Amino acid sequence: MRLAGPFEILRVLEFEWSAREPDFLLTGISASDILGTRTGRDARFVDPRSGLLTMSFHSLVVRTPQGVLLVDTCVGNHKDRPMIPEWHQQQWPYLARLEQAGLTPADIDFVCCTHLHGDHVGWNTQLDNGRWVPTFPNARYLFAAPELEYWQAHHAADPESIYRRPWEDSVLPVLEAGLVQSVADDAELFPGICLRAAPGHTPGNVVIELDDGQTRAVLSGDVVHHPVQIERPDWCSNFDLDQPLARTSREALLARVADTGTLLLGAHFAGPAALRVQSTAQGFFYADA
Repeated sequence: MRLAGPFEILRVLEFEWSAREPDFLLTGISASDILGTRTGRDARFVDPRSGLLTMSFHSLVVRTPQGVLLVDTCVGNHKDRPMIPEWHQQQWPYLARLEQAGLTPADIDFVCCTHLHGDHVGWNTQLDNGRWVPTFPNARYLFAAPELEYWQAHHAADPESIYRRPWEDSVLPVLEAGLVQSVADDAELFPGICLRAAPGHTPGNVVIELDDGQTRAVLSGDVVHHPVQIERPDWCSNFDLDQPLARTSREALLARVADTGTLLLGAHFAGPAALRVQSTAQGFFYADA
């Protein structure tokens, strides 16, 4: 999609999950709970017969006058992820899909991860003769300073953490290659493209806001995992490290973008990657962009 001004946003799919039990993602939420929502009738996001969820894993690529920015790098190939079999030792055609979008890894100038969970950092690196090397060799990898500092301290304190593998195979190699730039969580990356702190899912989690003077967009990462959380922002993800704070960040984001025409692009929205948020008598709902 192209905004009214200088920004163009492309979606590069890694894979799509269908028929996911809601309680895999959402704490204490059942299929019948999902079917009781308006979102539960939208077959793009939910199987309306079973109440099972559909999720997407994709990157968002923003073409800017300053260069090509790739946001969130999914799970990655050949990654050792035995805790989630669908992520374990996969071989997805992600780079071929990037090429279909007219880009090679060498064309990426900047990589920004909204946070450092394993499904947002995987393609930071690729396996080359048994070594993890940066996938995007010409890019600066932009990490919010509070997020990077949290995970550095976490892994120093707990080297056997359940988050160890993504850190070792997808974050440390780009750090060791000298490609990482630590930035403030309210940094203006380029004119019209800013980070905004949205903690809770992780301590240093951010969203990326684009404003070309006519159209605004928010690349919301995992602040809103699934469109049902627009309707039910009180439903938290099992993967939120601080659920009350994540809910606060989600509610603040929805209130900020509602009824403004802002495009909301979630990291895991299936079907259309972009939605608009509208106020309702009950809270919020979404409309197609």
